[in-house]
Amino acid sequence: MSVRTSDGIALHVEEAGAGTPIVFVHEFAGDHRSWEPQMRFFSRSHRCVSFAARGYLPSDVPTDPDAYGQDVARRDILAVMDGLGIEKAHVVGHSMGAYSALHVGLHHPDRCLSVAALGCGWGSSPAERDASVKACEDIAAMFENEPIAVAAAKYARAPMRLTFEAKDPRGFAEFEAMLAEHSGVGSALTMLNLQLKRPTLWDLKAELEAFQPPLLVVVGDEDFPCLDGSLFLKRTVPTAGLLVVPRAGHTITSEEPAAVNAALAELFAASEGGTWMSHRRLAQACA
Repeated sequence: MSVRTSDGIALHVEEAGAGTPIVFVHEFAGDHRSWEPQMRFFSRSHRCVSFAARGYLPSDVPTDPDAYGQDVARRDILAVMDGLGIEKAHVVGHSMGAYSALHVGLHHPDRCLSVAALGCGWGSSPAERDASVKACEDIAAMFENEPIAVAAAKYARAPMRLTFEAKDPRGFAEFEAMLAEHSGVGSALTMLNLQLKRPTLWDLKAELEAFQPPLLVVVGDEDFPCLDGSLFLKRTVPTAGLLVVPRAGHTITSEEPAAVNAALAELFAASEGGTWMSHRRLAQACA
C-alpha cells in the first residue's frame, strides 16, 4: 500500500500484526525490507509498520533537490502515521532513519511512545565534519555516475559493514542485492540534501538536553563512525539508555537481530509500563 505526503509523494508502506504501533525508519543503504527481522518478531505482539523513504523504490523518486531534507524526512514519518491512523507509536530508526526518529521525538514528543536510535552519529563528530561533507559528495557522485550494482558493491563494503560480511555472508549478500535495486538518482539526492545538510548531533545539543520520550541508543562496537555520536546521545539525552553490542558493525538490525530485538522489546515494555527511567528514581530515593 502507499500513503501520500503533503507534497504529493507516494510512500510505499508495509505493515503486519496488531496492537501497539511500531514505525521502523530505514538507513541510507536500506529500505523497508531492511526491517524484516524486526517485522517478523514484533508483529506477533505489535502493529509493525515499515516504509520506503522518498527516493527509494517503490516509493516515488522526486528529482527536485528541494524535495529532500531532514525536515522533509521528519514530516514523511508523520505522514505515514497519519495515513495509517496512528496517533502514537514507538519510532525506531537506523542510521539515517535514527536521525529522523530523533527529530520526530524532538518536534513531536506527543506522537512518540518511545524512540530508538540505532547506529546513529555518522558525520556528526565536529572533528570529522569536513571529511564527512567530502564523503557525502563523493558517495553521491558514485551513485549518480556509476551503475547501481557497482555503486552498491562499493558502498556495501564500507569498513563499518565488514563484520556483517564476515559473520553472515548469506545475509550480507541479500543486503547487497537489495541495495543494488535502489535508485541511483534517489540515493544521490538523498545523500546530498539530507545526509550532507542535516544538523549534527552536536548542533542539536540544547534541544537534545530537553528530549522527552524514552530513548534507546544501540551501536555496534565495530561501528566506529557512530560510537562517539551514540555516547554523545547517552550523555546528553536525559531519557537515554545505551546498548553497545560487541563484535558488531553498522548494519546491526540484520547482523545481530536477536540482540537488537531483545533490546527493543525491553524498551517497548518499559515505555508502555512507565518504568523506563524507574531505576533513576530508585537511585535518587536511596541517595
